[in-house]
Amino acid sequence: MFTGIITDIGRVLSVEQRGDLRARIATAYDVEGIEIGASIACSGICLTVVALGRAPQNWFDVDISAETVRKTALGREGWTPGKRLNLERALKVGDELGGHIVSGHVDGVAEISEIATEGDSTRVRFRAPQDLARFIAPKGSVALNGTSLTVNEVEGAEFTVNLIPHTQQVTTWGEIAVGQPINLEIDTLARYVARMQDWDKGL
Repeated sequence: MFTGIITDIGRVLSVEQRGDLRARIATAYDVEGIEIGASIACSGICLTVVALGRAPQNWFDVDISAETVRKTALGREGWTPGKRLNLERALKVGDELGGHIVSGHVDGVAEISEIATEGDSTRVRFRAPQDLARFIAPKGSVALNGTSLTVNEVEGAEFTVNLIPHTQQVTTWGEIAVGQPINLEIDTLARYVARMQDWDKGL
């Protein structure tokens, strides 16, 4: 489990197609404090560490299944050397829950449809997959590329969020563009509320 609070910006060092996709990611994390088998959210995708190293910089390897590639933004934009990724290590008991409960299981891919400056902040409009739109509500939470964000407005399958300068500085949100695919994870609470409503309707 994660919180959607990004704690490092990683950088893809290499990508190799084996049986699955193997990616090596540079990180500022102390790799001596990471165990093989640990989970790290990489731009919202929960991935398992399969190798670690320190030279020429700290890095970890992850294997990415074909299913994960198909279900995430990775399948549309790919990962190439130099690409920057939002990183978060798994939540530990006793850690501060600054965002919301995030599983790292991407539900679908949203697309940026508009970017506008509002004061010091940036308002971003997204188009969600139609089947996920009903789970997104004003003032609710979503995880976008692994970042816990609050929804401002919802219009059909489109919704907006505001990015404050701090968020843009400590994540990859300062590098976005219209048309960019974004990993979307809906709020777990919204999922269960919708399921309860369906159950009451006999669905």
